Amino acid sequence: MTPISEVSYDRHRLRQWIGGSARADGVPRRDLLKLLGAAGVLTVLPAGTAYAADPTASTAPTDTSRTPAPAAPPAARSAVAAPGIVKPLPPELFTIRGTNAETNFHALRGSGYHTPVDRFFVRNHTSTPQLSARDWRLRLWGSGLRGSADQAHAIELDLADLRRLPAHTHSATIECAGNGRSFYTSQQGESVAGTAWTLGAIGMARWRGARLSDVLRRAGLRREAVDVLPRGLDEEYVTGGVNLGRVRRPLPLAKALDDVLLAYEMNGEPLTADHGAPVRVVVPSWVGISSIKWVGDIEVSAQPLYSPWNTDFYRLFGPAHPEGGSAPLTRQTLKSAFELPTGAHFAPRVTHRLDGRSWSGAGGVRRVDVSTDGGATWRRARLRDQPRRDGWVRWSVDWHPTTPGPTELLARASDTSGRAQPDRSTFNTQGYFFDAVVRHPVTVD
Repeated sequence: MTPISEVSYDRHRLRQWIGGSARADGVPRRDLLKLLGAAGVLTVLPAGTAYAADPTASTAPTDTSRTPAPAAPPAARSAVAAPGIVKPLPPELFTIRGTNAETNFHALRGSGYHTPVDRFFVRNHTSTPQLSARDWRLRLWGSGLRGSADQAHAIELDLADLRRLPAHTHSATIECAGNGRSFYTSQQGESVAGTAWTLGAIGMARWRGARLSDVLRRAGLRREAVDVLPRGLDEEYVTGGVNLGRVRRPLPLAKALDDVLLAYEMNGEPLTADHGAPVRVVVPSWVGISSIKWVGDIEVSAQPLYSPWNTDFYRLFGPAHPEGGSAPLTRQTLKSAFELPTGAHFAPRVTHRLDGRSWSGAGGVRRVDVSTDGGATWRRARLRDQPRRDGWVRWSVDWHPTTPGPTELLARASDTSGRAQPDRSTFNTQGYFFDAVVRHPVTVD
């Protein structure tokens, strides 16, 4: 099967929907019409077809039921646990954000290339289920499989079956699409909806499991298959009084057959509950919502599939984007972060080593430049890792400050695809894909 580009794939599946050969899983027709607008193909709709314009296309959403409550103030966070998260969340390692826990980036200093499980961020739509590995089953079904067109004829695998398949190990980051969201407001003065992450909604792990491609082929993959839809076993997600069901998001078959894992180990140990045990999907380089935790069933379809997680959510809305929104988000963007608390203090006339990490979903990071004077001058940082697909690069630079007072540290990365971090991110109402250079305030005293 010949892989196709992500943009071509999305346009192809929209054409299939127009022709009546795509299926929406819990998606209102009006939202699919928005997708048509995003692809610029409204002119092919039959005469008289209504098109409901997206009211959030040029302004921030006003439905506050979809906006998580703000995080508790710093003084209160140490005494507050994140609802539904199992592992300990000491305040020196995490900042609680609603049902989520953000890694404090300075806690990664000295932790090595892979993020320790006890410091790995947690992104939950509801709460962490604690599932029995012995009782866990994975059901595979759909029109894209031979003999398993519906759930009544699903193929079932248990964890032992999965472990009997060839094991594969892959080091890759998982990052929330909203990582860096708070900087739209604090740095660019723009109002956006969603969890106010700084830069700690990312983690790097060594994942081990079976290739999804091996599982699909052994399940009887048909040539007509186009979409693969993993679904989690966490509670159904209710927002704004609407039950959207369990978290699920389709993958194009080309990606599913490329590098996607059904992982049962993380950094050499069995997955823990908060990170998807017994088995999770790992989709390298793509937005974190693609890497479904606690996977329980996978639909393989001969029709393009849509879910709320690639229609209402995880697309770009705003004045700089197509009317009705962008195509569903796939590859992650480019970012850099200092392993340093905000507002850190440095002694003057002493040499300090500044450490940080940079990463990209489009290719390996090949260069990082650092400014210690608010962007007036720049120096090239020393890369401590080789640029590699799906991974981050740790870097360092020496700094010998002589002038007391406040200043801002900046780090700017470029990758092997030719992308470089801009001075300003393009606004979108849900605050995804912040990729601008972040200004990190410190004081010399």
